[in-house]
Amino acid sequence: MKTRVTELLGIQYPIFQGGMAWVAEYHLAAAASEAGGLGIIGAGGAPAEFVRDQIRKTKELTDKPFGVNVMLMNPEADAIAQVIVEEGVKVVTTGAGNPGKYMKLWKEAGVKVIPVVASVALAKMMERSGVDAVIAEGTESGGHIGSATTMTLVPQVVDAVSIPVIAAGGIADGRGFAASMMLGAEAVQMGTRFLVAKECVVHENYKQKVLAAKDIDSEVTGMSTGHPVRQIRNKMTREYLKMEKEGATLDELEHLTLGSLRKAVVDGDVVEGTIMAGQIAGMVKKEQTCREIMEEIMSEAKGLLKIQ
Repeated sequence: MKTRVTELLGIQYPIFQGGMAWVAEYHLAAAASEAGGLGIIGAGGAPAEFVRDQIRKTKELTDKPFGVNVMLMNPEADAIAQVIVEEGVKVVTTGAGNPGKYMKLWKEAGVKVIPVVASVALAKMMERSGVDAVIAEGTESGGHIGSATTMTLVPQVVDAVSIPVIAAGGIADGRGFAASMMLGAEAVQMGTRFLVAKECVVHENYKQKVLAAKDIDSEVTGMSTGHPVRQIRNKMTREYLKMEKEGATLDELEHLTLGSLRKAVVDGDVVEGTIMAGQIAGMVKKEQTCREIMEEIMSEAKGLLKIQ
């Protein structure tokens, strides 16, 4: 399926694998790219040299385009921005901030810059700064979220900018893909569906929590702090929400969650750890390879969209 996004990035399918911190490492990114989509390494809060190593390992497994997601709040964001250029990465997605300070560096190196946005105003500002596309991410998604839903955000962003829009949040199958296209998106980004990919190295306990999730099992913490995070409910979320209700300080709340994502992803602690996943987790019921995920989604979507 050809869209402006597939043409821009040289990929077969307009599907991005989300750059999830601690989860999206080189095995998953390479497999997603090999399957025809855009694999993305999640830099998260990692040091620059770790990201360099991830990029090199991805290149050993695929010669297809792949990207790096840069969390702009990372203290090593400046160094990571430089590593991306030095290692010849051609696509960057960004979150948690404005990539403006790196635009000149990246554009001169031929890097395609695609920030995540949660509002029309931010999408318009990003277009003015010269980005190549935007990812309009609805509140249904896992991890750090905005407040607008994918259904309302995507068409408003599409109407507001002339660059391509990638839809994210609440998409896990061909129906979600087709709906996104009808809203005007030219690609989709999925995180939760790829959490249970066979190539994903997230701890088995984490995968099983996603596979067992029901429609009502996601919960948002941090509403009172201005940093809402969507995850699957567990003992930690119950404790966090109780503390929020009782007026705990930001420091007290951050102490509770310090290192909690790593606990769940790496150690398999799904009681005290943070199990980031989107509301769509209730639909994710089977473990598949990245190729099986991509081909299943595209086959279903083409049928719905009446595309040969």
